[in-house]
Amino acid sequence: MTESGAQSGPTALRIILGAHLRRMREAAGISRSDAGWEIRSSESKVSRMELGRVGFKERDVADLLRLYGLDDPEERERLLSLARDANNPGWWHRFGDVLPSWFHSYLGLEASAQLIRTYELQFVPGLLQTQEYVRAVVQLGRGLIPADEVDRRVSLRVSRQEVLTRVSPVRLWAVVDESALRRPIGGVKAMRAQLEHLIEATYMPNVTLQVMPFEAGGHAATGGAYSILRFPEQDLPDIVYIEHLTSALYLDKLEDLDQYTATMEALCVAAPPPNKTRDLISTILKDF
Repeated sequence: MTESGAQSGPTALRIILGAHLRRMREAAGISRSDAGWEIRSSESKVSRMELGRVGFKERDVADLLRLYGLDDPEERERLLSLARDANNPGWWHRFGDVLPSWFHSYLGLEASAQLIRTYELQFVPGLLQTQEYVRAVVQLGRGLIPADEVDRRVSLRVSRQEVLTRVSPVRLWAVVDESALRRPIGGVKAMRAQLEHLIEATYMPNVTLQVMPFEAGGHAATGGAYSILRFPEQDLPDIVYIEHLTSALYLDKLEDLDQYTATMEALCVAAPPPNKTRDLISTILKDF
């Protein structure tokens, strides 16, 4: 595992172990049905394991390794250790009371990513939001939220931002629509601080920020905000993440990836280059 993978929590580890088990099964010429029988389960359970969509019982992994003919004790122990690690909760587990179940997978992938490319239409990208901006965002459309719940949601977002400052930080490339920078989320004072924070973020070596100005007219991202995550591990394909109000989509089929990647490239070309970003944000800042 790479350093980023080691920090990722269960999501990426399950995908990596699942892909390894699939290759071993295929190399041994064993069907999913026979593998399911070996672990007292079903073909669909083996399929979910190989896709990293369920947790792993150490006993099941041991039985599959024996069925697949693995006789290297060191490799066996390495994979069993990976299975144990894949069942450990991520750091975000302690925020389970304020965290939607469908968002757990994204946090694991975000922590594992080497590169995150994102387009935002309504909000400043989450990894670049200030605490006051976050505080305003988490209260949107939710009515009156208890203060302690708001604090926990803010704490969760701030904890996520550590991926930008850790030893091996995530590289973030964000294209933000001008409308997101002119919408005074949290009020004028909070928005001024947010814009100033964005200017500071442009000095970070692992952050690239572009602004899509109104004057650019229409552009390729007609479907709205989305992110593309890339990982250092070969077993983890690029993933497109699209968030909805009460759920999210995770796309990894090649045709989807190609389309969303081409759209992201078109956005980066259509927007002014990154070296113009500070001037653009400074101009917007004068209106607050």
